[in-house]
Amino acid sequence: MAKAHKAATDAHRRSWLSGAPPPRWVRVLPVLLLVGVAVASVTDSVPLDIGFLLGAVPPLAVLAYGPWATALLGAATIALLTVPVFNLDRPGNTDLITLGFVASLSVFVSFVRGRRDEQLDLERTVAETAQRAIVPDVRRRVGPVRCASLYRAAERGTLVGGDFFDVRTGPRGVRAVLGDVQGHGLSAVATVASVLGAFREAVLDDVDAEAIAARLDRRLVVDSARTEHAELFATAVLLDFAPQGREVRMLACGHPPPILLRGGAVSTLEVDPGPPLGLGLAGVMPGTAATASLLPGDRLLLASDGVLEARDASGAFYPFVERLARMTGVGLDQLPDEIWADLSGFSPKIQDDVTLLILTLDPAGPD
Repeated sequence: MAKAHKAATDAHRRSWLSGAPPPRWVRVLPVLLLVGVAVASVTDSVPLDIGFLLGAVPPLAVLAYGPWATALLGAATIALLTVPVFNLDRPGNTDLITLGFVASLSVFVSFVRGRRDEQLDLERTVAETAQRAIVPDVRRRVGPVRCASLYRAAERGTLVGGDFFDVRTGPRGVRAVLGDVQGHGLSAVATVASVLGAFREAVLDDVDAEAIAARLDRRLVVDSARTEHAELFATAVLLDFAPQGREVRMLACGHPPPILLRGGAVSTLEVDPGPPLGLGLAGVMPGTAATASLLPGDRLLLASDGVLEARDASGAFYPFVERLARMTGVGLDQLPDEIWADLSGFSPKIQDDVTLLILTLDPAGPD
């Protein structure tokens, strides 16, 4: 499967403070503190007033351990404080009662945290499954077309935003779409689901890219009519690969046209631009498709606004075509990650969804 979503759930998207398992140093810290106090108290000839540090062991254990391990560390803390050989401040009853209360409270908090983490893990699994159903992974090969992709949702902790893309094969060849609905984040997910559903049906029935675009336009108009002042619209670019030969028909609906990587050259293909989908303009067609002939090894790259409109700290736009010229020797499967690394280095704060779809005809490969 292509890397449409896998990277979206990498460690950089979820820290241990956001639900990921705690790092090793968090698990080791209470044990190190316990051992460190014990070693320091028996190796120093002068008694050290460091017994108060033991009060931090049970709360630290809560961050990484369950109730049983937390209780064990709490018991070890009390034992260490009371064993005469360590001579830790000669605690009185008040000190022991306080530490015992902290340890007991830590065990309770650990139990509550564990139950809450289980519920959050379940809810996260359900949410990720639902999001993946909306924008599933694109296969590495769809018919004679090889695919590579990348998707980074702008809203932290989500897999789906306002961008959408898909590659499907049907009775009339392979069709691909990449677009961007109004807005981004969770508020745009319902529109993305509606548009992709219409696209997948159109691949099975409609004759060409213009007919597919008309169906997507109608879908958005109907959805927008259900809600007052919804004003749903989307930009999109559609590709229609002929069942035989090396031609592709391209239709841009308010979206930048595809970029062609041919050998060491990078160029933007000329496409008659059409209006965005869903505007409901009477008598206005979505646009007219243009045809391009592909040579062996040619790659078509579709990108969302999150790539094309990214800015650096000074406000300058990301020079996408110029940067691509340095990456023409990168393989198809590695190119999305190479672009992402370059983009994230150029723009320190990317605030829009980032989507890339790279396609190349390879009729001789396995089906």
